[in-house]
Amino acid sequence: MKRFVILFLFLSLMSAKAQTQRIISNDWMVFRQTIDIQTPVKKKFKVIASAKVESDEPKAWSGLYVRVYNKNDEDGFFDNMNDRPIKSKEWQSYTVEGTIDENSQTLVFGGVSSLNGKFYFDKFQLFIENAKGVFEPVTILNSSFETPATNTDIPKWSLGTPKQKNAKVKEYTISSDKSSVDGKRSLLLEGKGIIIKETGKIGNVPGASPKIADMISMLEDLKDRVEYTVKNMDQYEIDYLHDEKANRIGALVMHLAAAEKYYQVFTFENREFNEEEKKKWETALNLDQGARDEFKGHDIQYYLDIYNEVRAKTISELKKRDDEWFATIQMKYDISNQYCWFHVMEHQSSHLGQILFLKKRIPPQPEPLKPIKQEIKN
Repeated sequence: MKRFVILFLFLSLMSAKAQTQRIISNDWMVFRQTIDIQTPVKKKFKVIASAKVESDEPKAWSGLYVRVYNKNDEDGFFDNMNDRPIKSKEWQSYTVEGTIDENSQTLVFGGVSSLNGKFYFDKFQLFIENAKGVFEPVTILNSSFETPATNTDIPKWSLGTPKQKNAKVKEYTISSDKSSVDGKRSLLLEGKGIIIKETGKIGNVPGASPKIADMISMLEDLKDRVEYTVKNMDQYEIDYLHDEKANRIGALVMHLAAAEKYYQVFTFENREFNEEEKKKWETALNLDQGARDEFKGHDIQYYLDIYNEVRAKTISELKKRDDEWFATIQMKYDISNQYCWFHVMEHQSSHLGQILFLKKRIPPQPEPLKPIKQEIKN
């Protein structure tokens, strides 16, 4: 047994480190433990836990969350039970079986909850195959959640995926519950107020004519993607400037709102921006040095609120019009109203790609400089 532990793998349970907790918005939540693990040959493992779900939403579910991270950023095993979701209202035991590769680095395991409802977890177990092919248990800290949880902390567990780091999802509360399968407590995650948007379909927007409904649904789908990409970015990320010719991500969101505002007045009122509108929107519309200078120092919600206000007017005004208006030609540029709003749609897509490009290239925020202590001699 000692030889197995020394030669086969090096394990070290990594509990949640003392770090600043981020508050993010999401329709799902993960909690986890991480184990450093190395092996010269492939080994099988099993994660077993008990869970149950109480929810009135058909799409709500939970699962065991298991991922192997390999060296050199190579993909390893991953399973969150999305293809066989936990929905039972009764306690049941669930198992995820996987493989640890020769170039493995860490094994992450825990639970995931999705959408509104109450999601219970208890009695986590981890087994790793030894050199003889026998599954041996590995110690898990606070495996049955007997150390009570608070709304900001699950003792010995971390919140969020490894990429999210220490992230608390504001749509979920965390607590201990007396319902359990092992000991006196279980872990309870409760999701509330999560709005489920229908995706994967075009059109069928209440109050809109057929072609306009198609356009609204496409505009909204792309806006949702923009919001999903940026909504949990912090101030440093929003204000980061890749180079002197680039744009800050906050400014790009403001630019999307400004461009849409222009097409509102152009198609709904058959005019250009007036002087007051130019003063408010032109800097964001142009995205030049003026935008780099002006659009910083605001959190992401500042820009999203402006974008949401503009979009609400777009939808309201489009619903007042019909497909005949949509086909009307704007004589100034010899383009139809429909083409104008197609341009707004593809404009969102273009800048979403730019935002994704910039987001992936943001370096870690530099640590603040520590004051230098000087020794004063008398």
